[in-house]
Parts: sequence; C-alpha cells; structure tokens
Amino acid sequence: MNIKLKVFSSLMFFGFFLSSIFAWSQSDPSGERRVTGTYAIKGATITTSPGKTVSGATIIIKNGLIEEVGTNVKIPVEAQVIEADSLFIYAGFIDGASNAGVAKPTDPERPSNFDPSNPPDEIAGITPWRNVLDNFDFKNGQVSDLRKSGFTVAQIIPDGGMLPGKSAIVVLGGNASTNIIGQNAALTAKLSISRGGRGMYPGTQLGIMAKFRDLYKNAEYSAQHKRLFAANSGLTRPEVNKTLEAFYPAIDKSIPIMFEVSNDLEIRRALSLQKENGFRLVLVGVTEADMVINEIKATNTQVLLSMKLPEDKITKAKIEDLSEEMKARTIRAQEAYKNSLKQAGLLEKAGIPFGFTSIDGKTSDLPKNLKLMIENGLSENAALAALTTNPANILGISKFAGTIEKGKLANMVIFNGPMFNEDSKIKHVIADGYIFDYEIKEKKASNGNGKNGTADIAGEWEYTSDTPAGSSGGTMIITKEGETLKGTITYDNPSGNGKASSEMKNISISGNYMTFSFDVAAGGMALVVSVSGDVDENKFSGNMSLADFGSFPLNASKKPNQSTR
Repeated sequence: MNIKLKVFSSLMFFGFFLSSIFAWSQSDPSGERRVTGTYAIKGATITTSPGKTVSGATIIIKNGLIEEVGTNVKIPVEAQVIEADSLFIYAGFIDGASNAGVAKPTDPERPSNFDPSNPPDEIAGITPWRNVLDNFDFKNGQVSDLRKSGFTVAQIIPDGGMLPGKSAIVVLGGNASTNIIGQNAALTAKLSISRGGRGMYPGTQLGIMAKFRDLYKNAEYSAQHKRLFAANSGLTRPEVNKTLEAFYPAIDKSIPIMFEVSNDLEIRRALSLQKENGFRLVLVGVTEADMVINEIKATNTQVLLSMKLPEDKITKAKIEDLSEEMKARTIRAQEAYKNSLKQAGLLEKAGIPFGFTSIDGKTSDLPKNLKLMIENGLSENAALAALTTNPANILGISKFAGTIEKGKLANMVIFNGPMFNEDSKIKHVIADGYIFDYEIKEKKASNGNGKNGTADIAGEWEYTSDTPAGSSGGTMIITKEGETLKGTITYDNPSGNGKASSEMKNISISGNYMTFSFDVAAGGMALVVSVSGDVDENKFSGNMSLADFGSFPLNASKKPNQSTR
C-alpha cells in the first residue's frame, strides 16, 4: 500500500476529516434532472455575449442543446415552460485552467543507484505523457464548488513537476464519460521547483529552461527522424521515447504549451522559450502582467489571469508614527497591492484578451475579486468576456461554448439580478443540459454583533464531521485582535493518541461566509485542509476539502457567551 493510501486509511479510521459547505445550498445536488425533452425559459433578461443583452427573451432547450433564443421565439407545444421574467441569464463560465478534483500521482521511489545529476524523467518531474483524466475525480467536492460559482466548463491540468502531463477539457454536467470534451488539449509546464525536485537536476529555474530546450530540440529531431524513416528505406529505426513523443503535437502547433507563471520574471522566461522554439504559448496564473504587456502583445501569447487577489492587509495601515524607512516600505506595499488590482484593466486597455484560471484561488471569492478589478479599471463587458468568450477562444471550443446561441451546449448561469450587482446571487446553473438549483439565503449578521453585516465568529465552537468511517469532532477557538482573526482547531490525532491541534490559518469572514485552512501531520506527510461554509446565528455549516481525498461535511455550534474580541 502506498503512503497516500496508508494515510487515507489512518485518517478515515480516526474520523478526522472535516468538510467544506456549498457557497449556495443545492436543492438538487445530484444534477440528475437533465433537460432531455424540450424546455422553454421564458421572459428572462439574456446576455447572449458580452455587450449584447435582450430583455423579455426566451430560450428553447432540447436534449441539452440551445434550440432557439430571442424575443419572437415560438414555444413548441410539447415544451415545459419556465417563467423567468425576474431572472438574468448569461453563458456558463469557463475556467481556463483548473486543478479542481485533480490528485497528484504517487511519486516513484528512487532507485538504489540514483544519480541526482541525471535522474530518470519520472523522478525529475518530467512526465508529459500523463493524461490528467487518470487522476481526476469528477465527484470531488471541488468540482461542485466550481460549478456553484457559475463554471460549466473547465480545462483541468495535471499536478506534478516541470512537465506534469497533458490537460483535458470537461463540461461540468453529468457524471458519465460524456462530460469529456477533449483529451490531450495542451502540454503543461512549470518553471517553479517542486518540493520533490529539489536536490537533483534540473533543480533551478535556469536548469529547467536548459532541460526544456534540450527536450524540445530532441523531440524535433525525433519527429523528423520518424518522418524520414516512414518515407525512406535504409535508415536506422527510430527509438521509441514517450517523453519526446509527447512533444509532437506541440511541435506541430496542434496544441499549445501552457506555462504556469507566478511573476514577471517567469513570464519573460516562458516568452524566451517560446521565441526560441516557436510553439503556441499560454501563460497560466498571470499576476504581474504590467511589466511585460508589450512583449505579450507582440508575440500574440494567450493569457489566463489568476482570479486570486492578495488580501488587503496594508492599505489601512497608519504610517504617521512610523520611521522614515518603515513609512517607505509601507507605501511600497500599499502601491504593490493597488497595482495587483489593476492587472485585468491594464490587459483590457492594451487590447489583450484574457481568461481566468482558478489555480491557487477560491472560486467563492470570484464575485468579490471581480468587483475589485472593475473598481480598478476593468469594464463589466471585459470581465464577462474573461469568463466566457475569451477562454472559449483560448481553449478552441468557441463553436459550442462561450455564448448563448442556437446549436451550442446548454451551458448557462442564471442570477436573480444583474450579474455585477452586489446583491445578485446564482439561482441556477445549467451545464450540458443538467440543471443545478441553488437556494438563495438572505444576508444577515450573526447575533447582530458583526460590523457591516459581517458575522461574529469569535468564540469557542464545537464541531462534528461526518465521514464514511463515522462521526468525529473537536473544537475551534477563534479570537479577534483588532482586525486580525486567529484560531486553533483540535481534531482526532491520526496516530490514534487522543486529540491533536493546529493553527487556523487565513481565517476570513465575508458577510456570513467563513473560510480557513490548517495543517495536519499524518503518516510523514504534511497535509493542508481547507474549510469553508456559512455562519447562521451561532451555527456553522460547511465542509472540509483535502485535494487528494475529497471533501466531507462539517457542522459546528458556538458555545453560549463565547464571543471573544
């Protein structure tokens, strides 16, 4: 049994799992109510594409496809009519790159004669032949969370080292194999050094670049040799090399290479590799585009901007009593934060169409982060395009996704108000003709003690978590110091010795929606657990998510008179 299975068995036996709640409760969580007949959604305000909105319009859906859309649509006699005069409909969102539901493959054991200067490809994180679908769980709670935020299509990318494998494009509708739109959609690459890749070649970014160049050129020679051998006699038979052969579609430009980047230096390095080799490049996770906008535009490089924004911990800082040095540092930090909010607007201004990626972000933060981007220069039409038409073009799926048109997939997100209104919520999501309904809860401040409608979460909470192994529980103690929230959570020790505790990290409360994470040491592994959910009075309903193992329900109650400020 490998280490992950051992850890999973241990954790399940001791019932430690928590779980994250849906941001909006789901009245039809299975999504099995598929539109297999004919339906008419009547009288809605429909934005068919960014900048094009029709009021009082009707959509006819038949067998999961859009049959008609417009104001003068004749409703078939056999259609079931859904009155939607108070609803606002948009094309389903598209996540340009996501790791939702994707587990990292088990790392191979190092051989006894391991040479760190020349490690085997798989040990060095060079696995471009891998198919992400081999490690994708469609029923993972992260996939449900993605759909609850309005996403109906996602390009899922593999987890791993510098060349983790090929991506796939899936529609977030049914659970059957028909949810796969395309396999081997892109070759994925990273410039960052994974933990397992340290201490061996390539162990630095420059080493990764050198290794990439070497592999790409050898793949070109291999492809050329293979073509010559097929057309001529008297040539040596080409070797079979799955690493090099995985590059062939990228060399032919039938698929792009997607480089995950975290700063402007990594963007420049990825652009340098593209310039040298001529492949189609997609930059994934862009956060610092302002310094390289001209280079991106000149090369027609496609961009997937990170939907994650840094937390605002600095703009309200008082600098009057600080030393000159600390004042300067604080001002630079404030400027850096404000600049991060402007990246989307700067790309729009430069005429660079971009999509979004949820990697390293929380889709539940999307409405809040879009609002910040719009307040800092991004137009509403460009924001919608970044969620619909732009990623459809980047992924090559615009023929059947990205807009609401006749013949396209019935992928829609339905709000109870205009999408960018602060109080608007998602009421329904239709993905591939499968309807998912979400109950809309009114915002209210817990106990009436929170500021600006924010729930009061400080205090001692008792929680229970339900897993296939049974129920377990512990406590969460949250304190508030000024504007800072701190906490400690206890849980059943995976080793079996009573309770263990961990610091609650990144505690955040927005309205009644709380999130945090904590670390668990089990079986020699350091596991990161993410918790999210809704606070209602003195109750918390949520779930805990652990990427490799799924997610499980968590419910908590605050002890009376336990508000700690």
